[in-house]
Amino acid sequence: MRAVLCETLGDPSLLKIVDLPVPEPQPGEVLIRVRAAALNFPDVLMVAGSYQHKPALPFIPGVEAAGEITALGPGAAGWSVGDRVIFGKRPGCFAEYATVSVEALFPAPQQWSFAEAAAYRVAATTAYNALVHRAALKPREVLLVHGATGGVGMAAVQLGKHLGARVIATGGDDGKLSVVRDQGADFVINYRATDFVPLVKDLTDGRGADVVYDPVGGETFARSLRCAAFGGRLLIIGFTSGDPSILKSNHILIKCLSVIGVRAGEYARHHRPLAEDYARELPRLAALGVMRPHISHRFALEQVAEAMRTLQARQVVGKAVLEL
Repeated sequence: MRAVLCETLGDPSLLKIVDLPVPEPQPGEVLIRVRAAALNFPDVLMVAGSYQHKPALPFIPGVEAAGEITALGPGAAGWSVGDRVIFGKRPGCFAEYATVSVEALFPAPQQWSFAEAAAYRVAATTAYNALVHRAALKPREVLLVHGATGGVGMAAVQLGKHLGARVIATGGDDGKLSVVRDQGADFVINYRATDFVPLVKDLTDGRGADVVYDPVGGETFARSLRCAAFGGRLLIIGFTSGDPSILKSNHILIKCLSVIGVRAGEYARHHRPLAEDYARELPRLAALGVMRPHISHRFALEQVAEAMRTLQARQVVGKAVLEL
């Protein structure tokens, strides 16, 4: 099988396309013919050696994909050869075949392409954990989503609307923000053209946002304190700006704000019932079409370095995928 192999940490140009034996499914596993694998910023960081999870070299990058089951290992109950599935593997998805525990599978909606299915799991899990488990977003609350043109941000926009919130989305490009508006945002703000803080206050009659969802970090998150509502919840999703935020505690104290870190997978590992909730609710939401990914870029497996550079250059709207 063809696979992307990381033998040396560094720039994506160091990645190689190699031929490897097709793996055999072990007890409780299935073998999947991978049809598409999505790219995420952690993939780039993992290849560079700067992500918190550092797999031993050499490794196959990629943490989410979709495909068809081609073989069942002993005890792999509940699935059949030919089933279309969404799955996660940490890492190991950028290959034509992958063995995966049945616990890491859920069905791909029949009306979705493999590319859409491959791009669902990471963004949807993050948005669901953040908005449902951590922030308990309520109908008619105001949700401010930063980085809304990316996959993780766009999933929050879609889920926020499904939950009945009023959604304000920010991004740095009018063309990309038009896609976000089509995905359900009530208002979009180009932060390069205008200051989002007074505009959020204007849109909420001075009250501010009840929940702030921020994968950007840096100054964006720090300034969000100024347009958060009293008792608001601020969700730290990541730092795509490259910088963590330095917060002054006066706004947090005066407004009685809650600052919440979001690591969906790790949180579920510490709270097992939440993992069961993911397994039940994410397939249900996918079947309803909630958080259906928007795919702006598609690449062949051999174009993996170009795909990662496109992601780094902030050219992707929603998600980018490798198609195998």
